[in-house]
Amino acid sequence: MFSLGGFSRGGEYEKKTWDVLIIGAGPAGFTAAIYAARYGLETLIISKDLGGNMALTDLIENYPGFPEGISGSDLTNRMHEQVKKLGVEVVFDEVERIEPAECAYYEGPCKFTVKTANGKEYKGRAIIIAVGAAPRKLKVPGEEELTGKGVSYCATCDGPLFKGKKVIVVGGGNTALQEALYLKSIGVDVTLVHRRQEFRADKILQDRFKESGIPAILDTVVTEIIGKDKVEGVKLKNVKTGEETEMKVDGVFIFIGYEPKTDFVKHLGITDEYGYIPVDMYMRTKVPGIFAAGDITNVFKQIAVAVGQGAIAANSAKELLDEWKEKNGE
Repeated sequence: MFSLGGFSRGGEYEKKTWDVLIIGAGPAGFTAAIYAARYGLETLIISKDLGGNMALTDLIENYPGFPEGISGSDLTNRMHEQVKKLGVEVVFDEVERIEPAECAYYEGPCKFTVKTANGKEYKGRAIIIAVGAAPRKLKVPGEEELTGKGVSYCATCDGPLFKGKKVIVVGGGNTALQEALYLKSIGVDVTLVHRRQEFRADKILQDRFKESGIPAILDTVVTEIIGKDKVEGVKLKNVKTGEETEMKVDGVFIFIGYEPKTDFVKHLGITDEYGYIPVDMYMRTKVPGIFAAGDITNVFKQIAVAVGQGAIAANSAKELLDEWKEKNGE
């Protein structure tokens, strides 16, 4: 099995042509790497972090094999260790562009060039894009200015800073309820604000939330986050009555969904109007040799789904590379 010694050999990473370049080190990317490596494909992961949104989740309770739940950081570390045992390295960098390859599906092989923020270039015969999606923002006054100063998109990361303080959680899905429960469990005074009357979360989480006694302000949106050097409060508006109020808080945790991180591939014409990457049942995009897996494919955003898609993408990449080798007599 192919193996590299460490990040000091970054120059060698750039000189060779990889069978598979995987962009993203979340559950889809890790799984694709596991399968690709087991197929004997020379594989490299390029990612600016490990785990993606999975690593930021306090407790994962719906992933098979962990009936008592597992923290996102722990599951990330386990996946990373498994990948490393197979000889796959992770280059910590952010991909800024994929140069299209001049090749035809039935001729091949393609060779793509991946350019990164650190000025590096990596070449690969097949690309698997698994960058996930970024937390969606409220896009209200004060949000950008106070991000990191009381505005947060990660309760696991920043929650401990607000013990004994008052915060709101914005959202009504699984993540919002789960993170509100986590914040209360560590001693944060939390209130949930949701724009609808009903939650979108799983029933088991809704039941747990109701039992927790966490107050919820429903049919309400945040219109502004107030503060100069730190969050001091929020302006709220009832969407049914139009009533506007102010609420003093020390922090705002936002969990209202995600947006795909695919600006770096829009020039390839493989994204839809919302920025997601449509794929077929084999995780193939419109461009031969480029596959996508995980949240960026706009499917049910779950770790189990991302894992399955990562496995399919790696298998499809192997089959395509084998086909190209056979047609070219390799």
